Amino acid sequence: MNGENTQNTQDTGNTQDTGNTGNTGSGRGPEGGAGRIPAVELGTGGPEVGVQGLGCMGMSEFYGDTDVPEARATLEAALEAGVTLFDTADMYGRGANEEFLAPFVRAHRDRITLATKFAIVRGEDGAVRGVRNDPAHIRRAVEGSLRRLGTDVIDLYYMHRRDPAVPLEESVGAMAELVREGKVRHLGLSEVTGAELREAHAVHPIAALQSEWSLFSRDVERSAVPAAAELGVALVPYSPLGRGFLTGSFTDASQDLGETDYRRQHPRFTGDNARANAALLEPVHRIAGAHGATAAQVALGWVHRRAEVHGLTVVPIPGTRKRSRLAENLAAIRLQLTADDLTALDAVAESVAGNRYPDMSGTSAARE
Repeated sequence: MNGENTQNTQDTGNTQDTGNTGNTGSGRGPEGGAGRIPAVELGTGGPEVGVQGLGCMGMSEFYGDTDVPEARATLEAALEAGVTLFDTADMYGRGANEEFLAPFVRAHRDRITLATKFAIVRGEDGAVRGVRNDPAHIRRAVEGSLRRLGTDVIDLYYMHRRDPAVPLEESVGAMAELVREGKVRHLGLSEVTGAELREAHAVHPIAALQSEWSLFSRDVERSAVPAAAELGVALVPYSPLGRGFLTGSFTDASQDLGETDYRRQHPRFTGDNARANAALLEPVHRIAGAHGATAAQVALGWVHRRAEVHGLTVVPIPGTRKRSRLAENLAAIRLQLTADDLTALDAVAESVAGNRYPDMSGTSAARE
């Protein structure tokens, strides 16, 4: 699964529960809460969206109980700040996350870019049963998502994971039929290699590629980022805050997080790996202190700078269920990291211990 809104701690907070917005100095978001975030085109010919989106997964599952009124208030605050890309998937809560978003979607349908995904199949017990990219499954999946979301069209429809047993021509071709039928506006892929992105794009234009991308996870740069830049495909980084680890909000998932927290299963967040990786955060905290920012803002600021470094559109989707965290994350857009800052931060990923998933077989890295 993606970690779109698993970047923060159990309550999806980043560091301290202060709403510190770093170099904006106000605690109320970009430009003291008075301005809206900039907008960009999501891939060549794609929709215009705020330069930072919101992952919604944690509002329904994986990271502890949700304060529902606060989560709904966070959705509204995000939209008012200029966030227009809201990201979900049919596997989040086995459809519950799409249902949770439905009232918000209905209230603001003409103002938001709604993204959801298909492919990961879960059983009644919640366990992942496999990945399906076959046309018949795609057809059933989109109808289910449309029904749960309470809309007649999905703005951005992603293939959540790639099943190598199904030719991309078949699966992307089936997705393209949904565009022609008016059920989907734009297509996206998640966790594909550069070669797979090129193959899919030749069948139908791909607006966005969603993959994990952070100071701790840079394998997407091997082939997918260059291909996306070449094709005019936007990158939508999920887990840009390393599921909260980069913010320093926890140091060992097995000790600091609840028994049902999904991060306890991730190799890099427990035991010796966690201890080694926590030591890598020294430059993040040092740079945050120098800028009067938070570690979360520094980590997100680095991701935003990837657009300039690689010459493509980058729209990260950190997730949170709190308005204070939303303001903190959005303030990262204004953070001006220096060349020396970037040099220090760029070295972090080289020393990370442990894989980003307990089973890497579904990632693009496994097929490079």
